[in-house]
Parts: sequence; structure tokens; C-alpha cells
Amino acid sequence: MAEAKAGRIRIGVGGWNFEPWRGTFYPKGVAQARELEYMAKRLTSIEINSTYYGSKSPDSFRKWRDATPDDFVFTVKGTRFATNRKALAEAAPSIERFFKSGVTELKSKLGPVNWQFATTKRFDPDDFSAFLDLLPKSVEGLTIRHAVEVRHESFCTADFVTLARERGVGVIVAADSKYPQIADLTAPWVYARIMGTTEDEEAGYPAKALEGWAERARAWARGEAAAGLKTVAPPAKPEARDVFLYVISGFKAKNPLAAMALIERLN
Repeated sequence: MAEAKAGRIRIGVGGWNFEPWRGTFYPKGVAQARELEYMAKRLTSIEINSTYYGSKSPDSFRKWRDATPDDFVFTVKGTRFATNRKALAEAAPSIERFFKSGVTELKSKLGPVNWQFATTKRFDPDDFSAFLDLLPKSVEGLTIRHAVEVRHESFCTADFVTLARERGVGVIVAADSKYPQIADLTAPWVYARIMGTTEDEEAGYPAKALEGWAERARAWARGEAAAGLKTVAPPAKPEARDVFLYVISGFKAKNPLAAMALIERLN
């Protein structure tokens, strides 16, 4: 029998300019201007975090696009000025400015946009629904995928998962961390951020943990729920899904090594 179709799995880290990676992940002699190019040949995706704090220029996005392989994908953090506000329904101007900053210059290399919320932001169904309604489905002819990273326990409810499914918005899976975990599948793709690397492990995670995350990624790609993760709503319909998994936070100096170890297991 033919093997069932599965989605594409992409593995990466947050950003590429980090001093402790120089001389460890980046060999001596790699110029800082070539670090993105070096990383993109070894990982399959990168989450751009700096866009959360301030706008970048269209030239920056074009430069990043051109420095990476044809099948490389970036995910991008949406601006904090849209998410760090009392009334999310009033975020339209900030969302519009974010997309006018040039993010669409990534073109086919633009993956989901991560809208990250503060740990103090509670789930208000009406206001959150209004925020999701502000997120554009396309910009300049480019389809935009949206994900939300919520960090308050009030979101751990089937009502929130249902709302995300109705809008086709991904709920980011926070793992190996202090943040609430909502591993329900809500979009045609999965966005996960694992945050448990430690200094004493050569590849950031022990081999058993790396095998576990590789198998979860395979399950998501097949359209199945991942074992050992918390969900709050009835399961979604099984369907192949692309997967974006990032090794974030933890002992950050080891994160590229953990990402490479995951890619090796998936290959």
C-alpha cells in the first residue's frame, strides 16, 4: 500500500545573530553578514523575532529572502503594538502598519505570522474574536497564515479552540516551558515552540527527548494528535499538515544543535 501523504516538516530556531553561537555553531571565520546564509543551509526555517519589537525595512526582508535556499521558510512575529493592548478590537492600525513594513517581500518564503500575547492577557471571547477578524487573509496577493501564542490559563478552554478553528488560525504549542500548553490542531498546519534545552546536554536535549519531538512532528505531519501533549477540545479531523517547529529559549546556546539533531532524526 502507498504511504499516506504527510505534510512538510520544518525545523529551526529564533533568529540567527546571537553572540554565543559564534565559535560554537558558527565556525570561526564566518562573517556576521554571512550567518543567515550559513544557518539556512543547516536548518529549514527560522522564526524572526525582531519584528515583534519594531519595524524592519522592505530591503531587509528582500535581503533575507535572497540569502536563503529556494525552499527555506521564515515565520515572523507580529508587532507587539497589536497584541499588547487592552482592547484587541482596536488593533487594526498596528496590524496594517506591520504588513506595510515589507514583510510580504519574503514572498513564498513567508510562513505563519506569530501573534504573541503577554502572560497577563486573559481570554475575552468577544474581543479576541474581533482581533482575529482584523487579521488579513491575504496581502498584495500573498496568502497570510496566522498563529496565536497565548500565555494565560484562561485560554485553556474548548471555546478558544473552536474560535481558532472557525478562523483557520493556528494555536502555537508551547512545550517544555512554564506556559500553558494547548496542543489542539486548529489550522492546516502546526506551529510549535519547544523551550527545554539545557547546558549539560551535548545537543541541548537528551536523545530520548529528541526522538520524542521527532515522532510528534511526524504525527502532526500525518494529521494526528501528538502523544503526551495537553489538549482542551475534541480532536480535529485527521489531515496532512505542514509543521513548523522551533527550538526557542531554554539554554539558547545549544538551540541550533538541537534543531540540527531533530532534522537528522527526521531524515
